[in-house]
Amino acid sequence: MSLPLSRKITLYILLAVSAAVVFAPTIMAFVMSFMENKDIMTGSLPSVLTFDNYVKAFNQFPLLKYLFNSFLISILIMLGQLMLSSLAAYAFVFLEFKGRDFLFYLFIATMMVPFEASIIPNFHTIRDLGWIDSYPGLSVPFFAMAFGTFLLRQNFKQIPKELREASLLTGMGDFKFYLTVVLPVAKTSMITLGAYGFLTSWNMYLWPLLATTNDSVRTVQIGLKQLQTQEQLNDWGVIMAGAIIVIIPTLILLFLGQKKLQKGLTEGALK
Repeated sequence: MSLPLSRKITLYILLAVSAAVVFAPTIMAFVMSFMENKDIMTGSLPSVLTFDNYVKAFNQFPLLKYLFNSFLISILIMLGQLMLSSLAAYAFVFLEFKGRDFLFYLFIATMMVPFEASIIPNFHTIRDLGWIDSYPGLSVPFFAMAFGTFLLRQNFKQIPKELREASLLTGMGDFKFYLTVVLPVAKTSMITLGAYGFLTSWNMYLWPLLATTNDSVRTVQIGLKQLQTQEQLNDWGVIMAGAIIVIIPTLILLFLGQKKLQKGLTEGALK
């Protein structure tokens, strides 16, 4: 049943106000990235809009290098999580072994352990392996993901086990069944998990700060912090320009991922 016109108008007004409140900081940051620092500090309207802040952001620190590092590390973590989570979920659903359910619940229980509690053990591990200031040290500790295994396991359980039994009778092994049947069926969940893993990795700050000591492999979040200083007046226009540059890849991923998710849901509904 459709809503009355007055209720629709009220609903749209509330949605517009909520959207304005949510996006106000982002809009302010975008406008400030084109303003001169004197206008920002005085709180006045911009007297002139300029791209100088973006030029300074690229000149003051190796932004392209940091963006490349963040992109590479996020891709590595995303692929590692997709691979390990899907394989673990397949084992928990299709492989029969003693203590399978207990092991799964024990695995899921690790979700209650905060990340901060594992920082010191992970740091000692990568230090002993000689992975300080390296891409493996920044990415490998995040490959195992209990949430991803749980998400994919729930999706894999929708696949009839009779289908796997039939594939075994035809001589199809577990790995081929996993590649040709299970992964295509779980495409939507894989895309969702991949987007989640990429965005989470892109926004990491604490771990890259601990696991790196030089600019060779540092991520863009650490580089953005370098634009701020306590010894002199901060150039907030440059800082905001750097922040806008950092969030552009995540916005692109969200827009592209939204289209993929809609397409996957539509295909699932048709089936």
